[in-house]
Amino acid sequence: MAENPYKKYREQSINTMTQGEMLVLLFETCVKRLNEGVIYIEEKDYAKANESLQKAERIIRYLDSTLDMQYEIAMDYARLYDYFIWRITTGNIHKDVSLIKEVIPMISDLGKTFKEAERIARQQQHGTISPASQAQADAAAAP
Repeated sequence: MAENPYKKYREQSINTMTQGEMLVLLFETCVKRLNEGVIYIEEKDYAKANESLQKAERIIRYLDSTLDMQYEIAMDYARLYDYFIWRITTGNIHKDVSLIKEVIPMISDLGKTFKEAERIARQQQHGTISPASQAQADAAAAP
């Protein structure tokens, strides 16, 4: 049987991503799964809701497991990821979309922050970012 060309392309794309691009993809996929979970709960398709929400949880757990705890900010991310998991799990158990909807914008914003950081890192690597842009990006990324 011939291999699916789309699947081959997707695998190749993933294998050639930078760490930053992979991180952005994980956040985007997590948000997508959470939105699916909300829709499925509203449609009362609890099996599909559970599947989507568990996939989102696995992504957050993976992100948590990759934190480098030698950096102080990693502990802040770990607490944030714990909070996300708690809200998603509780929302899944009680089929309460408000708990899931609460974390979707937070996870989305975090993904956007990493996306911007990846863009800036690429520009710095290629020498196309100005000092003013760098200062602005540093201010935006500060907690």
